[in-house]
Amino acid sequence: MKKITYIVLAIVLLISFGCKSTKSITSNGELDSKISSRQLIKEHTKTFTKFKTLQARVKVEYLQGDMEQTHSINLRMEKDKTIWLSATLGIVRAKITPTKVSFYNKLDNTYFDGDFSLISDLLGTDLDFNKVQNMLLGEALFNLTYNNYKADVHEKSYLLQPKKQSELLEVLLLLNPSHFKMDSQQISQTLKQRMLQIDYKDYQEVDKQVLPKSVNIIAVEGNFETQINMEFRSVSLDSDLRFPFRIPTGFKEIVVK
Repeated sequence: MKKITYIVLAIVLLISFGCKSTKSITSNGELDSKISSRQLIKEHTKTFTKFKTLQARVKVEYLQGDMEQTHSINLRMEKDKTIWLSATLGIVRAKITPTKVSFYNKLDNTYFDGDFSLISDLLGTDLDFNKVQNMLLGEALFNLTYNNYKADVHEKSYLLQPKKQSELLEVLLLLNPSHFKMDSQQISQTLKQRMLQIDYKDYQEVDKQVLPKSVNIIAVEGNFETQINMEFRSVSLDSDLRFPFRIPTGFKEIVVK
C-alpha cells in the first residue's frame, strides 16, 4: 500500500493548476431546462483551453486514512506533450508524456518508470495522456461525441450522462452554466467498488481563458479512500520552459503487481 500511495500522490497531484493576474469567476449563469445535450456538448467544446506552455505553484493537501500531508508543488506543462512536477528541492519529481509515466522519490530512493496501465488500474478507469490533461483543464475526461447523452438540470449545474449507462462503467458529468466547464466528473465501477470524483470548486479567467482555481479529488476502492485538495498560485502562460528529469543512480524500482 505504501508503494501505491507514492504513485497516486505523484500522479493525482497533476490534476489542476492556478494562475496569477487572474479574475475569479462567479457562477451566476442562468440554467435553461430546455437545453439539448447536443448544444451543451457544443458549448463545452468551445471552452477548450488554448496555450503552448504553463507553469504554476500548487498547494496540495493529501488525505488518506489517518495520514495528512501538505505539499508545495512546482507544475509545468507543454500542452499535448509533457506534464512535469517537482516538490520542494526536487525531493519528489514526476514527468508524464503521451507514452510514459515516470517519477522518483529521494526520501526513500525509489522510482517508477512505466505506462498508463498502472494509473488506469489505480483510478479505476482507462486513462491516457489526453484524459489526464483534460482533467487538468476542467474538460470532459471522455470524448463526448462518441456516445449518446441526455441533458438535465441538477441543482446549480447542467447534468450530462449517457442515455444508456454501461454496467461496467457509469459516468456522470456536471457542467457550469456560466462558462460550461466541468463542475464535477464522477466515474464509478460498482462491481469493483471503485469511484473517482473530481470536483472543480472555483474557476478563474486568465488571458480570456477559463481555468480551474480550486479542485478536490476523491478516489475510492472498497473501504480505501484518498482525497486531494488543491489551491493554485503564481502561474504564467506561454513561457519558454525546461522539463529536467533523470532518475538518480542507485534508486530502487517500484514494481506494483
